[in-house]
Amino acid sequence: MVLIRKAEPADAAGIAHVQVQSWRTTYAGIVPEAFLANMSENEQTARWQMMLTDENVVLVAERERQIVGFTIAGSSRERTDGCDAELYAIYLHAVDQKLRIGTELLRETARALTERGFTSMDVWVLAANPSKHFYLRRGAHYAAAKEIEIGDTRLVEEGFVWPDLKALASLP
Repeated sequence: MVLIRKAEPADAAGIAHVQVQSWRTTYAGIVPEAFLANMSENEQTARWQMMLTDENVVLVAERERQIVGFTIAGSSRERTDGCDAELYAIYLHAVDQKLRIGTELLRETARALTERGFTSMDVWVLAANPSKHFYLRRGAHYAAAKEIEIGDTRLVEEGFVWPDLKALASLP
């Protein structure tokens, strides 16, 4: 059984582990290998310790007392299609994908944002990421594209939008 709950400062190392491992599996062949190899769980843990004290919504998925996934969301940085909230990240261990854990995390994130008064949400995803279809299957629509740089490589990100957070929060 998987428990979805609000992240706590003590979760920083578990979140960092999921993030680094997910990047290495999801972005292999997309993001430069040197960048992925140089990702440090210790550095990410320190970063998460700071981020877990701010105003963002951070949820974790926990199974057998181990963090297997997380989301982080808050105010939209780009207001894509006028969205007021943004899903900054959602990551799961590769073995935990396709088990509806991502959907549960997304739904609970939408609920938490709705409780804070947000009404719509965007997310930015690397265009070459095959997992981008996850968002489309959960009601998002394509909105925009932009170039970003990761490890001295130019990549394209695509923006997807949920215009109604309440509908997303009520996913089955």
